[in-house]
Amino acid sequence: MPAIAYVSRTEHFSAAHRLHSLHLSDEENRQVYGNCNHASGHGHNYVLETIFRGPIDPETGMVVNISDVKQWIKTAVLDVVDHRNLDADVAFFKKRTSTIENLAVFIWARLLQQVPEGLLYKVIVSETPKNKVEFCGDGLTAADIDECIV
Repeated sequence: MPAIAYVSRTEHFSAAHRLHSLHLSDEENRQVYGNCNHASGHGHNYVLETIFRGPIDPETGMVVNISDVKQWIKTAVLDVVDHRNLDADVAFFKKRTSTIENLAVFIWARLLQQVPEGLLYKVIVSETPKNKVEFCGDGLTAADIDECIV
């Protein structure tokens, strides 16, 4: 049995959003989200780390080709969210609050459409040096993935 390794790739992108839930009143949104609920929104310089897990191929010495990883991330994520307003420009966030948790779900679902089955292990999204979310696909449904097709 070949050795199993974890390979990660880190990318950066900038995006704006407003934390505002359609399920809450304006007052409840202000109470829950504070300044992040400002009508004009705000932005972040996000850090995205993707982690892939798999056997080390005895012929190539790789779990995954980093050239492929860079292209998957560019196509599935960066081309869709970089320098965008998540709420206005990404259909997934028309029905969901653009929290970092939902952004991690969106990124996972988008990558699943590019990455060979079983290779994607985890995505980590940081919106500030102090706030990050890790997502491994738990609880994701086929309907969630379908809503991420752009």
